[in-house]
Amino acid sequence: MKTIDELLSEGVAGKRVFVRADLNVPLDGTTITDDGRIRAVVPTVKALADAGARVIVASHLGRPKGAPDPAFSLAPAAARLGELLGADVAFAEDTVGTSAEAAVSGLADGRVAVIENLRFNAGETSKDDAERAAFADRLAGLADVYVGDGFGAVHRKHASVFDLPKRLPHYAGYLIATEVGVLKKLTDDVKRPYVVALGGAKVSDKLAVIDQLLGKADRLLIGGGMAYTFLKAKGYEVGISLLQEDQIPAVQEYIERAEKNGVELVLPVDVLVAPEFPDLKTKAPANPTTVAADAIPADQEGLDIGPETRKLYASKLADAGTVFWNGPMGVFEHPDYAEGTKAVAQALVDAPGFTVVGGGDSAAAVRTLGFDESAFGHISTGGGASLEYLEGKTLPGLAALED
Repeated sequence: MKTIDELLSEGVAGKRVFVRADLNVPLDGTTITDDGRIRAVVPTVKALADAGARVIVASHLGRPKGAPDPAFSLAPAAARLGELLGADVAFAEDTVGTSAEAAVSGLADGRVAVIENLRFNAGETSKDDAERAAFADRLAGLADVYVGDGFGAVHRKHASVFDLPKRLPHYAGYLIATEVGVLKKLTDDVKRPYVVALGGAKVSDKLAVIDQLLGKADRLLIGGGMAYTFLKAKGYEVGISLLQEDQIPAVQEYIERAEKNGVELVLPVDVLVAPEFPDLKTKAPANPTTVAADAIPADQEGLDIGPETRKLYASKLADAGTVFWNGPMGVFEHPDYAEGTKAVAQALVDAPGFTVVGGGDSAAAVRTLGFDESAFGHISTGGGASLEYLEGKTLPGLAALED
């Protein structure tokens, strides 16, 4: 995989460089609530602009239906990128139409333009190879060189991620190079004990990575909504907690395999419960009750790990040589259910080894809860991409850069 440093050494002054970024940031209307992904691509964009390239930044945002939708416009992200660069950033109101062509043709050396949400064109995400290729051809017409730096999208076989690099000289940006280097530390060069903390809503989203980790990790700590399927698999009452009953046989098999392989599988010993899900808009007090994990009332819902579990998980992380954490321990968006996630984040800060926050909600939680990002070894920008890499899958966006 060629890197951006190789491109810069070859000279980029006057060249149109297409940077596939990941500007898929959360929005409240037009207000960005977490700009972490925009900040992550700034080093690549700045290096190219400083070297005289004409930089075209492209990304998706949300899940529009292959047509323009103002709710998913990249305009706020383009404005924020300009603020972070300390320079004006042009914005094209389409992807490959007259506005994009004008924005690109109007670029001077060292200047930057952002084109509109790639998913406003159905060809970006099409499963039809010909339709995707046709869109990639039009994108290729805007540029001379491709730089892949949208790690959060490399697990998608999309036109701008998979097809476009094949049409232009291609290089990996600083973010992708960093992310791949970190993931190799989690697979090829692991310092032990290797502890993995998994949370989030659905156990089905994590089964494949658990399958791989049962042969690699020393300890697995389970929290979040997915924990209740594990507790049910052990025969416990879980009340009205989030539950995937169809996954219970698979979970039971993994519990047995963990014991057979000598992997310590750690489940909550107590949980915070309430009769209903909290109001995340008003953040009204929820008044939860703490109960033992094997004593959840039938009419209550588990919404966070309890204080004893927080202490237990912190103790299991205290001597870790390597930690990977993906998924919150509870409904961290509400203050009454944030303590479990906060405890795990603090345990990572305190751990002596290399700590990785695996993107997605975990990365959002770290920032929302006020942690210093530099206190962690690495905060990934791509939760889904990180998980699929750890599952051993070939990621289309990385494969395209390696050709």
